[in-house]
Parts: sequence; structure tokens; C-alpha cells
Amino acid sequence: MRVHVADFVAGAASARGVAIVIDVFRACSLQAHALAAGAEAIVPIEGVDEAKALKSQHSGWLLVGERHARRLPGFDCGNSPSEVLAAEPAGRTIIHTTHAGTQGLMAASRVVSHVFTGAFVNLSATIAAVRALAPEDVTIVAMGHEARERCEEDDLCREAMIAALQGHAFPLANLPDRLRGAPAAAKFFDSQADWAPESDFDLCTRIDAVPFAISLIPGSMGRPVLVRHDLPHAVRDHV
Repeated sequence: MRVHVADFVAGAASARGVAIVIDVFRACSLQAHALAAGAEAIVPIEGVDEAKALKSQHSGWLLVGERHARRLPGFDCGNSPSEVLAAEPAGRTIIHTTHAGTQGLMAASRVVSHVFTGAFVNLSATIAAVRALAPEDVTIVAMGHEARERCEEDDLCREAMIAALQGHAFPLANLPDRLRGAPAAAKFFDSQADWAPESDFDLCTRIDAVPFAISLIPGSMGRPVLVRHDLPHAVRDHV
């Protein structure tokens, strides 16, 4: 297995083999928690107007998104796992547009047939799902801050994934303490940043809280959708 590293939207658009698109704070963590809470599917969208148009066609769907980390006007929730869980996503489809994560997922979907989300909350399940495919190539894309500059949390998640794919141990003990001082984490501890509650930091740093991977698959409406990717116990326990 050859492991390649890439960054931002351009990196996602040049992925080879199986792609893992990482966005720890907060898109991919949100997606994992929402599906774990029973959301039916998540539709990643690149454009704000496109997301609003889709919501107008499906009023019962949950419209979630941000630009510059802040909730978009008229949206049901910002890019906050805490807000989405409070909105009770069970049985609902989520429309999701973000500055980085959803852009990378869609870019990767145009060049490879297998795309997974990447986050700490389902890291082990994601690695198991990728290894079960036995691909010749895996591209791990760190989306970074607003898809334009590297960030500590995405880089650390990628390092852990590379180690796991290569069969090496990678210590992640005390992950919240390690990331608490990361520049991108500052908003969670800023009382003025009500769009980034401290509970989001906790939800994004719970290692393996979600027991399944998330894959991007063709949807029934011609749009790719994110769904939970469960492995049989026999496979999961031995990968």
C-alpha cells in the first residue's frame, strides 16, 4: 500500500486510489456524530446558494453550514456538532456546506471511487474500512484552516492515520490536552464565539467515539451522499 499526502482542495482533486479527507474542527467530526445520532444521510455541498436551493426543495431536511467558521444566515445550524445533535437529526437528511471539509470531499469524489471522511472520532473504524479494501494507493488529504493553511489538528490526525495504515503505533493519549492550545481551538474557549461552543471541542477530540467509517457514495438524486460504512465484526476485529 502506497500512502500519499496532500493538502487543501487541490490536494483532494489530485487524490489517487482511496481518499481520506480530514477536517477535525469541525466538519468531519460533525458528520460522524450526526450519523451516529441516527441521521439518514449527509449531502455535502460546495456552494451556499446550492445548499439553500436544495433546502427549498426538502423543507424537512436540516440545513447546516458555515463560512469563516460562523453559521450562515438562514441556516438551521452552524458547523457545530453540538448544535446539530441538539436539533435531533435522527431520521433526517442533512445538507452540509463548509469552507473546507465539504469542498475537499466533493473534489476527491470527482477523481477517485472511494472517499472516506477523516477525524479522530472514528479514526480506527476509518482505517479498518480502508485496509479492508486493500488498495494499492491511499491519499490522505488534510483540509487545514479554511482550506488554505495547515493546521495542527488535521496534521496530527493524518500522522496517526499514516502510522495505523503502516501498522505502527502512534500515541494519542491526552489528545484534548495536546490540541487545547492549537490556534484553531481558541474559538472553543472564547466566550464571545457563541458559534463555536466548548462542547464542540470535546466532541471533536473523543477518539473512536463513533464505531463506523463514513463513505461518500452515489445518491438517489444524482448527488453524492455521506453514509455510515459499517464493517462486519469478523472483518473489523481482524483488520
